[in-house]
Amino acid sequence: MPADDRSERVRALLDSVRAEGRTSLTAPEGKVLADAYGIAVPGEELARDVDEAVAHAARFDGPVVLKIVSPDILHKTEAGGVVVGVEGAEDVRAAFHRIVDNARAYAPTARIDGVQVQELLPSGADAREVIVGAVTDPTFGKVVAFGLGGVLVEVLKDVTFRLAPVDVDEAASMLDSIAAAELLRGVRGAQPVDRGALAEQIRRVSQLVTDFPEIAEVDLNPVIATPRGALAADVRVILGDGAAEERHTYTRAEMLASMRRLMQPRSVAVIGASNEPGKIGNSVMRNLIDGGFAGEIHPVNPRADDILGRKAYKSVTDVPGEVDVAVFAIPAAFVAKALEDVGRKGIPNAVLIPSGFAETGEQALQDEIVAIGRRHGVRLLGPNIYGYYSTWQDLCATFCTPYDVKGGVALTSQSGGIGMAILGFARATKTGVSAIVGLGNKSDVDEDDLLTWFGEDPHTQCIAMHLEDLKDGRAFVEAARATVPKKPVVVLKAGRTAAGARAAGSHTGALAGDDAVYDDVLRQAGVIRAPGLNEMLEYARALPVLPTPQGDNVVIITGAGGSGVLLSDAVTDNGLRLMEIPPDLDAAFRAFIPPFGAAGNPVDITGGEPPSTYEATIRLGLEDPRVHALVLGYWHTIVTPPMVFAELTARVVAEFRARGIDKPVVASLAGDVEVEEASQYLFERGVVAYPYTTERPVEVLGAKYRWARAAGLLGGGR
Repeated sequence: MPADDRSERVRALLDSVRAEGRTSLTAPEGKVLADAYGIAVPGEELARDVDEAVAHAARFDGPVVLKIVSPDILHKTEAGGVVVGVEGAEDVRAAFHRIVDNARAYAPTARIDGVQVQELLPSGADAREVIVGAVTDPTFGKVVAFGLGGVLVEVLKDVTFRLAPVDVDEAASMLDSIAAAELLRGVRGAQPVDRGALAEQIRRVSQLVTDFPEIAEVDLNPVIATPRGALAADVRVILGDGAAEERHTYTRAEMLASMRRLMQPRSVAVIGASNEPGKIGNSVMRNLIDGGFAGEIHPVNPRADDILGRKAYKSVTDVPGEVDVAVFAIPAAFVAKALEDVGRKGIPNAVLIPSGFAETGEQALQDEIVAIGRRHGVRLLGPNIYGYYSTWQDLCATFCTPYDVKGGVALTSQSGGIGMAILGFARATKTGVSAIVGLGNKSDVDEDDLLTWFGEDPHTQCIAMHLEDLKDGRAFVEAARATVPKKPVVVLKAGRTAAGARAAGSHTGALAGDDAVYDDVLRQAGVIRAPGLNEMLEYARALPVLPTPQGDNVVIITGAGGSGVLLSDAVTDNGLRLMEIPPDLDAAFRAFIPPFGAAGNPVDITGGEPPSTYEATIRLGLEDPRVHALVLGYWHTIVTPPMVFAELTARVVAEFRARGIDKPVVASLAGDVEVEEASQYLFERGVVAYPYTTERPVEVLGAKYRWARAAGLLGGGR
C-alpha cells in the first residue's frame, strides 16, 4: 500500500476511535492497521450474528478461532471470550453463544460488536509462540519489544527491547537477544523459524508506532512463527491519553559552545563568596585559589569589599569584562534574583550548588530559575550539587575536598554522596581524571550535554556516569552513539528494583519496566553498563589502560590450577572466548612447563616454577599473532615473589609494546599482602592487575571487549 494511502487510512481510523472517546481498538480495527502496514495476520472476518459466524467459518479450510469483539474488553481470554479449534456449523453456533454469554457476564455494560472468526494458526513441533510489541517509555519514547509469547510471556519475561524504529538488521538482532534464542534456531529435530518474516513483523510494528505517536502500546501476542512465516494471532492497540511534553533541546554546536566555556573557563565569578571559614562560599573560593586556577576569580558579595585578598563586587553585573561561569553559593530563595543579574551580564553558565529546589518539593522555584536561564541563554548545572572539577584547567569549583591528578577519565554523578565516593576512589587508586561533575537535579545541563563535550575533549579517554534517570533518553542515546566509536562510555544506572511498577494495558507494557528497557537500550547505544559503583569506577580506571584487542582468542596462563578454573569461569561469564590452542602452540607451551603441568587453555605452569617460566610463557603468548589477549593467574611463592612477577611481566609487556605488539594483559594475583603492591605496580605500567580476585580482571577485560565491538573495532557492531 502506498505510504500516503496507508497514512490516510490509519489516521481516519484513529480519529474515529478518538471521536468515540475510546483508547483501545477492537480486533477488526487492529486488523485495519495490520493490513495498512503489512503486518501478517491470519484470515479473519467479523460476525455480527451467529449465522454470519457459521458462514465465515465455512469459508476457512479447517478449524477456526472465535473471539469476542468489544472495545470495552481488552483481555478477551480472562472474559471467557476466546474459543480455539471450532469446526462445523453446530460447534460454531455453540461457541458463538458461549462467548457472548461469557462476555456479558464478565462486563455487563460492555459494548459487544460481534465475534471475530479467525483461521486457526499452525501448531506442532515447528511452531513457536512469540510476542512482538511496542510501548511508549517515559524516558526513551517509542520502543519495540520481542520475546517468548503466549502464556509464557509474563512468567518468564524473556523479552528484549530496542528504540523504534528499527531496521531489518536491528530487528534480526533481537531474535538472538532473548535467553530462548536457541528455540528459534530449531532444537530436538524442530525446524528453525522464518527469521526474515519474524524480523519483518518487528520492523513494521516499530514503524507503525513511529509514524503515529499517539499509539501508546501495541501487542501482537501470540505471533506464531514457523519455518514458513510468522502470523500475529491477536493485534491489540492502545492509544495514549495525550501528547508528550516537548523538551527544550540544543544543537550539538550549542552544547559544545556552552560546555567549552564551562569546562575551560577564563573567568569565574563566585556569587556568595565569603571570608568566613565553614561557609560554602569560602570553601569554593579557597579551592579555586589554592587549586591554581590561572583565570580570573571574582568574588561577589554585597557586604564585603575584599574576600581572600581579592576585590569583591556588590553584584555580578559590576564585574569587569566577560565571565564564563557563575558559581552560586547562596540560599535557594535568592538564586532567582541573582540569576537575572547573571543573564543580564551575558554569562553563559551558572553552577548552582544550593539545595532547596525540586528535591525538597520546591518544583515551582526550580521551574522559575529554568525559565530565567532559558530567557537569558544561561545554561544551568544543578541545582543541588557539589560543584565540579576540571583538572586540566586546574579548576576546583566545589566546596568539597580538592583533587588535581590529571588524567583521561571523566566522571559524573547525580548524587553528591556518589560524587565523593568517586573522588575518594580516584585518590586511593591514583586515577587521573579530566573532570568530575555533579549533576544533581539536572534542571538543564544533563548527561547528553556532558557526553557531547567529553566525546570531543582530547583530554578524556573514558567517560563514566552515575545516573538515577535520564531526562531525555533519546538525546542521551544520540550522544552515546556519536561518542562510543571514539571512546568508552560506562554507565551505572541506579534504581533497578523499581522496574515495572506501573499500570499497563498490554503484555508489552507490563514487561517494559524501567530497568528492562534501560538495559537493552543502553546496550543498543554501545554503552557499557556497570552493575555497581565499584565496577563503574574500576572500568573507568582500567579501560584507558588496556589496548584494544584485535581478535577474540583469550589465553589464560596460571601458576595455580584452582585459579585457572575460576579464571576460565570468569571468561565464559563475561562473554569472552577461550582460544582452542593449536597443536604447534601447545607443543611450544609444553616446552616451558614441567611434565606435571598442563598445557591446553588454561596453560598451568604450576606454582613452584621460577620467574623464567612465567617470562617464557608470557613471551610466547605475546609473540603468537593468533593470541589476542592474555589473562595471567599468579600464585605467591618464595620461588617467584610478587614484585619479581610484577617487574618481569611489566618489562616483557613494555618490550613488546615497543615492538608494536600491544595486546590486552590482565592479571589476578593470589597471595599475601605483598600482592597489593605488585598489582599497583603492574596497573601503573599498563597491565590491569588485581589482588585476591579472579573475577575482576576478567570483568574489566570483558568490558573492553564489549566496547571494542560496540565501536566497530572488533566486528559485531551495536
